[in-house]
Amino acid sequence: MLNPFLLMAVFYLFVALLAAADAALTNFTLLPWFTGLPWLRVHFITLGVMTETAFGVLPILQAARRGVQAPATRWDIWLLLNAGLVVLLAGIPAVSSGLIIAGGTLIFVAALLLVVQLVTMGSGAGNDSGSGKFYAMSLLYLLVGVLIGTGLWVGWSAPLHIGVPKEAHIHANSWGFASLLFAGLIIDLAADLTHSPLASRRTIDAIFWAMTLGALGLVAGPWLGGNLLATVPGLVLHIAATVAVVVLLARMLRRQDSFARAGAWHLSLSYVWILLPVLVAPFILLGVAGIPGADVEATAPQALIYGWVLQFLFAVVPYFAARWLLHAPDARLGGNWLSLLAVNGGSSLIWISIFVIGYRAELQGAAYVLLAVSLVAAAWEAGAIALAALRNAEQPHAPAGA
Repeated sequence: MLNPFLLMAVFYLFVALLAAADAALTNFTLLPWFTGLPWLRVHFITLGVMTETAFGVLPILQAARRGVQAPATRWDIWLLLNAGLVVLLAGIPAVSSGLIIAGGTLIFVAALLLVVQLVTMGSGAGNDSGSGKFYAMSLLYLLVGVLIGTGLWVGWSAPLHIGVPKEAHIHANSWGFASLLFAGLIIDLAADLTHSPLASRRTIDAIFWAMTLGALGLVAGPWLGGNLLATVPGLVLHIAATVAVVVLLARMLRRQDSFARAGAWHLSLSYVWILLPVLVAPFILLGVAGIPGADVEATAPQALIYGWVLQFLFAVVPYFAARWLLHAPDARLGGNWLSLLAVNGGSSLIWISIFVIGYRAELQGAAYVLLAVSLVAAAWEAGAIALAALRNAEQPHAPAGA
């Protein structure tokens, strides 16, 4: 049976391609600028590609690790999630609080139902890789991110005493939801690709708690109005855990001689773009001259989403699509050399544009051209897999006994 969440993840890859092309044309002043469009492009990737992928693969992965049968598609969750995405993505460029609240509420309920599904799946005789707690915590941070993000439009920040709600929303979704989700996926990829654990259970547990508590500090910091006593320890814990994951990931990929293909480089280089803001953050906090703190905070999330989240998804979406849409046991990490060069080149130009103010529009326009090229390469690969799966599903089955 086709996985409808993964089909939608591929769909949103194509939507993100159109959005990147629009960004290039907008920066070159060939199209008018629309309010809310930069954040709409980000949500095509985070709530579109990433969330659809998570909702599609997490129940299957957990069933496999627990040695139980994969659950049937939860169409109620699929409908709630996709209805919420459509309503939310319509509300962002229109800056419609009603649509944003409605869309956010539907996504919140869908995520809550997925948490319940994962918790109630039960345990079996399979070998638990330790990824389950990463997935559960990532979804809890997604709920927090949705709550804060939706509340931006109805004034929930005041009664909840959220000092810097936009930053708290970004941190919950990136350092909480995405970081823990990706760490869990890397743990399960290690089990699938190498047939051995990524690390010892003690190491996995240490990474989990460091990443979880680190994300808590990074969300609590802006929640408390930029409290450094929460932000700095959270940053240190989270980065230490992230570096540990990257080192273990590189070892895993080297053991498999995977660096001969672009997919391994996509996974590894994607983490450069989450570590780069950490190198700049101390200069912003200390108010060092020449570091445009406001511009970094406004523009860096775009490079973070494209360079880290999207690049990570370039590797795993085709892999999961081949595994569970084509049922290919020898599936490989996705991506190619063109997508690798283009996505990292585009992300680099976005960062350069922060500091080269006089040519910012031109640099960002060129950046989005490269990002669109990377999306063409990646979406073509994932789309070919999805199309093959749809064609297989349409093939008539031979009658029993024939």
